[in-house]
Amino acid sequence: MFLVQYTADNSRTLNVDSTAMTLPMSDPTAWATAMNNLGMAPLGIAGQPILPDFDPALGMMTGIPPITPMMPGLGIVPPPIPPDMPVVKEIIHCKSCTLFPPNPNLPPPATRERPPGCKTVFVGGLPENGTEQIIVEVFEQCGEIIAIRKSKKNFCHIRFAEEYMVDKALYLSGYRIRLGSSTDKKDTGRLHVDFAQARDDLYEWECKQRMLAREERHRRRMEEERLRPPSPPPVVHYSDHECSIVAEKLKDDSKFSEAVQTLLTWIERGEVNRRSANNFYSMIQSANSHVRRLVNEKAAHEKDMEEAKEKFKQALSGILIQFEQIVAVYHSASKQKAWDHFTKAQRKNISVWCKQAEEIRNIHNDELMGIRREEEMEMSDDEIEETTETKETEESALVSQAEALKEENDSLRWQLDAYRNEVELLKQEQGKAHREDDPNKEQQLKLLQQALQGMQQHLLKVQEEYKKKEAELEKLKDDKLQVEKMLENLKEKESCASRLCASNQDSEYPLEKTMNSSPIKSEREALLVGIISTFLHVHPFGASIEYICSYLHRLDNKICTSDVECLMGRLQHTFKQEMTGVGASLEKRWKFCGFEGLKLT
Repeated sequence: MFLVQYTADNSRTLNVDSTAMTLPMSDPTAWATAMNNLGMAPLGIAGQPILPDFDPALGMMTGIPPITPMMPGLGIVPPPIPPDMPVVKEIIHCKSCTLFPPNPNLPPPATRERPPGCKTVFVGGLPENGTEQIIVEVFEQCGEIIAIRKSKKNFCHIRFAEEYMVDKALYLSGYRIRLGSSTDKKDTGRLHVDFAQARDDLYEWECKQRMLAREERHRRRMEEERLRPPSPPPVVHYSDHECSIVAEKLKDDSKFSEAVQTLLTWIERGEVNRRSANNFYSMIQSANSHVRRLVNEKAAHEKDMEEAKEKFKQALSGILIQFEQIVAVYHSASKQKAWDHFTKAQRKNISVWCKQAEEIRNIHNDELMGIRREEEMEMSDDEIEETTETKETEESALVSQAEALKEENDSLRWQLDAYRNEVELLKQEQGKAHREDDPNKEQQLKLLQQALQGMQQHLLKVQEEYKKKEAELEKLKDDKLQVEKMLENLKEKESCASRLCASNQDSEYPLEKTMNSSPIKSEREALLVGIISTFLHVHPFGASIEYICSYLHRLDNKICTSDVECLMGRLQHTFKQEMTGVGASLEKRWKFCGFEGLKLT
């Protein structure tokens, strides 16, 4: 017997069962048909091919490699077949029973929805005399059987080791089974194989899904870790040696960013104290020295950008000049002197080229005009903002001076408090010593008092300067408000002037618009409209244009049919055209709809 074995990756291998080769062939023609459907040359009793002209390289089933006549065939369960290919089922001989295929004209047996992770099948329609050994004999070639639960009511449940084995077992659904050669009803039955729902299958499937989810989470975590940017290098702790290194790096333009980051980290950590304040101040001062360099670099980049813009504008204007020359060539070629000498195809190409060149020229011209408008807008904005910028710079300078004075005032206050504390400490020490040998202490006290008096005088001067700067700031704020009010008044005046100009332009041409929009252009057309309206009012079912013109020719022979039809077509709310009749008698008729049009207009 020929068997199909499925490996772990669900691939098929063909093997020969030596014990099954001794089975008799009751119907040689059925065996030849089955082998032909599988794309193999069937062998006769003597080992010769039954089909002499069979080519083993041409298989009927797609996906099967070229097969030699000596390769083994398939067993009771063939490989999966595409759904659009008809399946021909053959008789299957087993040791204790025979399986007969169902009628190929009948629809395939119905199955329920496949449960997740299904490894168990329901087998119904078993013979009453069927035993568990016969069930194993029939279904063990579909795959490894783990358990069989047989019922007394001619059905059983079979659980396989893998899920793909269930698909092979479903192939046997619809087969008629006969035990031995008996025709007794108890020895026959029709197999019905369907999916079955089992808790063990569902549990294994859930465990597998959880394992796959864990693998997916692990894979995502590894991917995130791979894509995560590397953490910045750790900043060293503050020391005098490291401080000197950072100070040297701050002076170097190429290492400035790294040194500034280190300085920022030290300040945020709270490394600044009385002992290290001078070092930090020198580093901050060296960092401030780079401001001028950065401003100069920005100015250089802006200059480069302006030069690039100017070059682009010059190049674009040169391209436009060349486009104008090309379009002029096309226009001169389109004149009659040269145009008559070209063929029809050449004329067509020249006209197409001319249109394309004009379109590209217009696009580039619009782009150049847009650049010029942007430059004009920037110039106007600069002129308006010049006065405001000067005032803002003055104001910002005063504000910065006021802030500096505030900081100096605060520092002087803190120094004064410190001196007071020191004086109190000295007084306490003086009281404890009971004024023994105090000439030096008295001198120190006098010096401290003189220093305090000098600090107080300096503090008073700083306060007076601070008050003066505040008064100047208030004056500048008042001036700024007045300038803003003047700008708003100027903008309102400009908007009012533009509105007046627009209203004057609209008022100059109202009559022309009304004259141009009137559908009746002369008194003669008004008379024709009145006559036609009267004529059509008498004919409520409408009249053709020839009938209307024949009536008008009695009044004036110079009336043209096309002029009448054009006039009636312009007056859509007075006349309307309808199609009447069927087939050969189909004609166009005009009707008077003035009363309905009066309601609409």
